[in-house]
Amino acid sequence: MTRIDAKFAALKDEGKKAFVAYIMAGDPDVATSLAVMKGMPAAGVDVIELGLPFTDPMADGPTIQLAGQRALDGGMTLQKTLDMAAEFRKGDDTTPIVLMGYYNPIYSRGVDKFLKDATAAGIDGLIVVDLPPEEDDELCIPANKAGMNFIRLATPTTDDKRLPKVLTNTSGFVYYVSITGITGAAEAQADTVAPEVARIKAATDIPVIVGFGVKTPETAQAIAGVADGTVVGSAIVEKIGKGESPEDVLAFVKSLADGAHRA
Repeated sequence: MTRIDAKFAALKDEGKKAFVAYIMAGDPDVATSLAVMKGMPAAGVDVIELGLPFTDPMADGPTIQLAGQRALDGGMTLQKTLDMAAEFRKGDDTTPIVLMGYYNPIYSRGVDKFLKDATAAGIDGLIVVDLPPEEDDELCIPANKAGMNFIRLATPTTDDKRLPKVLTNTSGFVYYVSITGITGAAEAQADTVAPEVARIKAATDIPVIVGFGVKTPETAQAIAGVADGTVVGSAIVEKIGKGESPEDVLAFVKSLADGAHRA
């Protein structure tokens, strides 16, 4: 059982929904992003998504694109991202960390070396948005064998014919993308999301978490109410990009977590 599996089991026992929060590693610098990361569990974050900066983030909107560029301009690398996770682990051995990014930096490092190093750093799961199920032999299956969850995205265009393929080898949770398009775009609507979540849950026993377009505590509560939890990324990253202090960012994160946990 991974930390992700253990967290969702504990939340289920408590009758609570999950709150998942995303930040970009190294944005605007390692010290700031690490301070936010370290404060997340106390702010109510159940699972941390740690963005891996990449030069061509095709699934991300302007907010996260800019965050990745700031991180890269500051010298952030895959190794420094893993070092950041390892530093977090010195004080927290229970909060799950999901590394979210693109395949190119992992491929460049070498899959076997990456999985060994990521496991040692305390990474529990991967979201690699540009590796479809047809490429599971590349990373997904090796990651599962290494004891790491591989989390797949389902979208409004994932029909009943495609869904079983998406769910194959997926573990930890399914990330349902609430809107068609890039991160940080339109606001998610619970009444639109609910039937899609129900459709996915009918096909799998693993939790379904909804992200994209969740920007306020009220939306976090509404979306978590029709799923097993919710993800917020761009709204948090936007505050970091405006230069708000880690304390102010974490106060906002707590308001979102409180919303999700009220569901």
